[in-house]
Amino acid sequence: MTTMTGKRRFLGAVLAVGMLGGCEPLDDGGGGGIGDVPFTRGFAFVREDDRNVFVVDDSGDANSPQRLTSVGGAYWPSVSRDGRSVVFVQRSGGSTSLLTVPTSGGTTSTLFRANDSACARGCSNFRTPTFSPDGRSVVFVFSPGNSSQTALARINTDGSGFQELTPNNVIAYGAPSFVPNGSAVLAGAGSGLNQLDQLAHVPLNGGTITYSSLSAGVQFVENRVAVSPNGSQVALDGRLSSGGTRIFVGQLSGSNVGALQRVTSGGAGSEESWPSWTGASQLGFLISAGGSDPGIYRANLSSGAVSLAVPSATEPSYGPI
Repeated sequence: MTTMTGKRRFLGAVLAVGMLGGCEPLDDGGGGGIGDVPFTRGFAFVREDDRNVFVVDDSGDANSPQRLTSVGGAYWPSVSRDGRSVVFVQRSGGSTSLLTVPTSGGTTSTLFRANDSACARGCSNFRTPTFSPDGRSVVFVFSPGNSSQTALARINTDGSGFQELTPNNVIAYGAPSFVPNGSAVLAGAGSGLNQLDQLAHVPLNGGTITYSSLSAGVQFVENRVAVSPNGSQVALDGRLSSGGTRIFVGQLSGSNVGALQRVTSGGAGSEESWPSWTGASQLGFLISAGGSDPGIYRANLSSGAVSLAVPSATEPSYGPI
């Protein structure tokens, strides 16, 4: 895979990636092809120009991703833990559905539709689905009934067993991420999707939801919380009180998240978002700057190496890990 590696410099424990804002994309952002390498491990993403789902294997050419959908309207793809499937939200005519598609290509399958009778309060506005570690279920964000707040729900991958995880919610919940044993998800929580000022540990067995405060100057979780492969850390894209969005990491102990530490420091005008663990000490995340096409970058938290992984991409997910 073709990559671009930035020069490294450190600000204490902060990895500076601002110099990468000037890197040019490796293609013009047009539609992908059939993919030069079968997908086993790598990124799933969408492109803003056509809103289709793409995948590219780590050993493949980032300029030739495999396009998995063709009708547009796709949002927030997430790779299964076995690397064989992607779940995403399909928007069409003001409605949303959860769909899956094989990473090898093929027919999409509808997992769950808005306002399905299984959702007693009424379900709409699906967002940010993610597979459970065993691949048997998907947790996602939805809007229940006429509520102005978002909630979390689980659905089995055969379309059965709908379960609200945050019933009678009076606050909003953001994109979920599973802990490694699949017993709970971690998500941003707050008074609205744009004001997720806490981290919620949500058990799948109906147990008590616990909350952790943000720190290090982070006002809100911008898009996603991501639990590390071994469950010891959490990454998130934090919106700062001083402006801008940067990537932060904190220790996860049981249901509590410790003090956050900023691990990237973007240049003026750049935004860093959508973190996804690509290894025990490596993160993939999105950088957008100055109206240019966003791209997926990798940052090794141990060595400090930063590289452009996929140009002209957004809403990335990595798997399997």
